[in-house]
Amino acid sequence: MSPLHTALLQSSGRPGDVAHNLRVLADAARTAAATGARLLACPELFLTGYAIGGDVHRLAEPADGDSARAVGRIAAEHGIAVLYGYPERDPEAAGTVYNAAQLIGPDGTALANYRKTHLFGCFEREWFTPGEHTVVQAKLDGIRIGLLICYDVEFPENVRAHALAGTDLLLVPTAQMHPFQIVPEQVIPVRAFENQMYVAYVNRVGAEGEFEFVGLSCLAGPDGVVRTRAGRSEQLVQAAVDPAFLKEARKNNPYLHDRRPELYTDLV
Repeated sequence: MSPLHTALLQSSGRPGDVAHNLRVLADAARTAAATGARLLACPELFLTGYAIGGDVHRLAEPADGDSARAVGRIAAEHGIAVLYGYPERDPEAAGTVYNAAQLIGPDGTALANYRKTHLFGCFEREWFTPGEHTVVQAKLDGIRIGLLICYDVEFPENVRAHALAGTDLLLVPTAQMHPFQIVPEQVIPVRAFENQMYVAYVNRVGAEGEFEFVGLSCLAGPDGVVRTRAGRSEQLVQAAVDPAFLKEARKNNPYLHDRRPELYTDLV
């Protein structure tokens, strides 16, 4: 298999303006595809903004809503898969909204939809319902992709569950804020190393409401080495996910093979 060139869009867009954010996404998809990327990942709640309070319910859409179709058209036009964050309205449960991320394939079809399982802080717990499925995956160009959102990746159990399910590349749209930059700087490379996978962590940036997002989006490899990292401004960065290197790393690092699950029952 060939390497999967992956682009990370570090941007907060314009909070509350879905149409504008779709245009930002389209521009990024065009630029990323022109440089050979097959996958573009956007931050948590990219379509709507994060600090939008009661507008969460007004702007929430079902997984197959207008915005999903718009992203599908963008992906198909440029031949690039797109992961984006959005508030998902559950059409079968009135008033239920999830903090979600959806992966659209390069042909414009939906590949996977994930609902954040670990909500962070009073803001998220007020407006969102937690999801119930930790491992959500899809295949792209032969690579098994898994999805988590922000706070989810800070729980090692979540990432280990993906490792045991065979995830090769874990995509983590995030809204990481000051003073928690330890997560992109240190936690993400460790998660990639200890679970023998690539981890792409794509953040919002700048001031938004009461929050100050720290940027520092990155893609870390199974050796714990960061392949690309953004700074503290809006950026589009890119790196390759190499299945051959991943296979060799898993061969040389015995973490998953040397586990003794019979000793870990106290964890649950």
